[in-house]
Amino acid sequence: MVSFLRHRDSLLPLFKFLRVRYLSSSASVATGDGTASCNPNFMVDYLVKSCGFSIDEASKVSKPLDYVQSTEKPDAVVNFMRVHGFRDPHLRKIISVKPRLLCWDVEKNLAPKFQSLRELGLSESELVDVIWLNPCILNLSLRGSLFSKLKLWESLLGSREHLLKLIKRKTWVFGNSIENKVLPNLKFLKDECGIPEDRVALVLRMKPDFITQKLDSLRALVVRAEEMGVPRRSRMFMWVLHVLHMVSKEKVEDQFKLLRNFGCLDSELSSAVKKQPSFLGLSREALHRKMNFLVNDVGCTPSYIAQRPKLLMLSFEKRMNPRFCVMEILKSRGLWTAEYQVLHFFSVPNAKFLEKFVLPYKDDVPELLKIL
Repeated sequence: MVSFLRHRDSLLPLFKFLRVRYLSSSASVATGDGTASCNPNFMVDYLVKSCGFSIDEASKVSKPLDYVQSTEKPDAVVNFMRVHGFRDPHLRKIISVKPRLLCWDVEKNLAPKFQSLRELGLSESELVDVIWLNPCILNLSLRGSLFSKLKLWESLLGSREHLLKLIKRKTWVFGNSIENKVLPNLKFLKDECGIPEDRVALVLRMKPDFITQKLDSLRALVVRAEEMGVPRRSRMFMWVLHVLHMVSKEKVEDQFKLLRNFGCLDSELSSAVKKQPSFLGLSREALHRKMNFLVNDVGCTPSYIAQRPKLLMLSFEKRMNPRFCVMEILKSRGLWTAEYQVLHFFSVPNAKFLEKFVLPYKDDVPELLKIL
């Protein structure tokens, strides 16, 4: 009896090994449609085969999915996305950001959101772009965050058309907090700065992320604008804030220093900013070249330029320099008899410029046509 027990005990490790091996093999099944598997590399293999992930990428992405042992839901999600125009690169980007998307119920979670975005007017290709560029849109609840954000941005921009343009260009709007950023900034601009919503909307159509900055940053822009002599009641105040949002304080100071060196007074600089704040965004080289040209070649005074800062926004290569050459040639031939304001001469539309200053002299001075 003792001998039998000793023999049995010696075989126990072998029995345990065989039992574990049997259970493992019986629980592992091929990863076909809806089948289950205890293979720890199950989702790694699935991601490689279904979406073209590399093994290393799939290993990282699959970590939140180590509990998944069936292809039923992943297959449904991947097939749904493919039907709507998503290709492997799109799928890899979206799944990398949202791995658990593969476990969603297509009919309850995905299809309604796709339908809502389509009802906005997005084409199939636009829908693909919106979602793969910003997968966080899929996190938003259909009748909660998604709906409220769409309605708010439509209201801010003034129309569904502008909303669609924003979604196509700037998909990040779905990732910004309305309560923490957008609404406090709107309240500040309206209540403390007296800026009406329609004026805010004009800026947001060009620079929508302006309204998503931190409130403290927006307050600092207001202080900068007032220090430059632009009052909150000015109709250009919102546009000045918009420019200052893109141009650093150091760059503005550098631009002002350059203009002072040409002879502009501080009061004239303030006037120029109120009329055409966009010139502050010019590169230092471009601003210097235009000022040097207008003052030293054309003969404008710094005060004249400061009162007409639109001149600084005209293209030197395509507009000012070639037109100045036309003027000089006509003067040299004794054909220049008109007295035009410099601003009018440089800013008149091309068709009108040809009609007034080139075509009447095309026979006498044919080279004018080659200048423009």
